[in-house]
Amino acid sequence: MSEREGYGLGSIFFAFLMGGIVGAGLALLIAPQSGEEMRRRIRDAAEDVKDKTTGYAEEVKEKVTKGVEKGREVISETLEKGKEQIEEKKSAIASAIEAGKKAYEQEKERHGKA
Repeated sequence: MSEREGYGLGSIFFAFLMGGIVGAGLALLIAPQSGEEMRRRIRDAAEDVKDKTTGYAEEVKEKVTKGVEKGREVISETLEKGKEQIEEKKSAIASAIEAGKKAYEQEKERHGKA
C-alpha cells in the first residue's frame, strides 16, 4: 500500500511487529506451564517488545532528524540562490534606470538646444 492511501511502510512494519508480539504473548498464555515459568516468559516477552519498540523509535527519530537536516539544507540553498537572483535583478534594474535617466537628460538637452 502506498502513503497516499494513508499506510506508509513504517506503519505497516509497526502493525506487523505488534501483531507478532500480541501473537507471541497469547501463545505464552495458552501454553501449559507453571505460573513461575509463565511469568518469566511474559516478562521476557515484554522486555523484548520494549527493546524492539525502543529500537524502532530510535530509527524513526534518526530518519526524521536526517530528513529535517536535509530539508534545512535545501531551504538554505534555495534562499541563497533566491537572494543571488534578487541581487542580479536589482543590479539590472538599477542599470536600466540609470540608462533611462541618461537618455532622458540627452533628449532634454537635444530638445532644449534645438
